[in-house]
Amino acid sequence: MDQARVGIIGGSGLYDLEGMTHVREVRVNTPFGDTSDLIKLGNIEGVHAAFLPRHGVGHRISPSELPSKANIYALKSLGVEYIIAISTVGSLKEKIKPMDIVIPDQIIDRTFLRPDTFFGNGIVGHIAFADPYCPLLSNVLYDAVHKTGTRAHDGGTVIVMEGPQFSTRAESELYRSWGADIILMTALPEAKLAREAEICYGMMAIVTDYDCWNELSETVSAEMVISNLKKSIGVAKKALRHAIINLPVKKDCACGHALENAIITDPRLIPPKAKEDLSIIIGKYIK
Repeated sequence: MDQARVGIIGGSGLYDLEGMTHVREVRVNTPFGDTSDLIKLGNIEGVHAAFLPRHGVGHRISPSELPSKANIYALKSLGVEYIIAISTVGSLKEKIKPMDIVIPDQIIDRTFLRPDTFFGNGIVGHIAFADPYCPLLSNVLYDAVHKTGTRAHDGGTVIVMEGPQFSTRAESELYRSWGADIILMTALPEAKLAREAEICYGMMAIVTDYDCWNELSETVSAEMVISNLKKSIGVAKKALRHAIINLPVKKDCACGHALENAIITDPRLIPPKAKEDLSIIIGKYIK
């Protein structure tokens, strides 16, 4: 059976992963429809890995339309314990410069169009989400970026906006007043769904611009984002390899038992279809 220990979700500009051997593509059927694209399975220096381009090869899927439930469910069904998400972001602070990489530790949710839970349809679950990124995995990612010699920021608060339009200046200044560090259009609901699936989730955020608050810099555009991303993607790939081969053997974080006391519905009242659809997620708690 196809299995992987780590899943990589590639963001804008990262549609393939170099250094993966014994590559094969698989289509995973899920109760939530198709994944963003076929999932590539292979080995990276002996570690079984799965690679999924978030927006599909050729960047076909808008942030609001991402099939995140299918993506996370599919990775869970492949046995993934760690998800490393790669995203392009705008900086909301002068000290965080384009071409830097941020390993965030907090999120502010400004999305409003996206299904963000596996629960519903007769089953209620409330996970703890105070620390949305796995601290164990985030430490590995920070060390991996640091080894490449790139400027890395350990921690930071992410604003997740709906998009697909970029921010207004007023919005950008509002987010800065909240103390946010970077802004992007993905990360949610991925992080929430990964926590519900008891998968460690960490992000490598590639800074491509200063959003639109910094009047001394060029106003953010898709062209600018892609141009700076192309310059940084090689570093991201190197850091990914460092991180993948240094994943902890033992998980000493809370992610792996996030559902332990989260499901509050009486098991006798959960509809059979909900039990079946979510069996790979809730099966160890609800029979």
